[in-house]
Amino acid sequence: MITAICPGSYDPVTLGHIDVIGRAAATFDRVVVGVVRDPHHKQTMFTVEERVAFLEQALSEFSNVTVDVFHELVVDFARKHAAKTMVKGLRVIADFEWEFQMNRLNHLLAPEIETMYVMSSPEYSFISSSGVKEIASFGGKVDELVPDVVARRFRELFPNGRPGAPLSPQE
Repeated sequence: MITAICPGSYDPVTLGHIDVIGRAAATFDRVVVGVVRDPHHKQTMFTVEERVAFLEQALSEFSNVTVDVFHELVVDFARKHAAKTMVKGLRVIADFEWEFQMNRLNHLLAPEIETMYVMSSPEYSFISSSGVKEIASFGGKVDELVPDVVARRFRELFPNGRPGAPLSPQE
């Protein structure tokens, strides 16, 4: 059985994530979606329990996909699940630059684990978790960007949206 992992913070899971995971599920016998417990590079909006529940509901149609939480090096998480492949989605050039650096570091730590990059489907290439959170927090509709369970949670959190307008990066 060939196992791959799909690691990420999934804060929250988007339809772009589901697309990449679904494509991995069609390629590998088993896919373990790894949710980073406490990402060091960002503050999460949702608890790890919420992020796992969102993923489990959104991925329920895939019988060969499971969700697990990790808080170690991603290569150690892959080894724990006997995965020889890590699947990552790429949307834009900036994703590639970050992933290239991570790829080289991971290869140094675990040359036996290969990273496979899946280009985002065009209809999802503009979706980011941070963009979704900003839209939702101001009361914008995110139903076409995230699974239903996530959209419902955003409506609960921000029934009327925040006052004001989003700040530009220059402000």
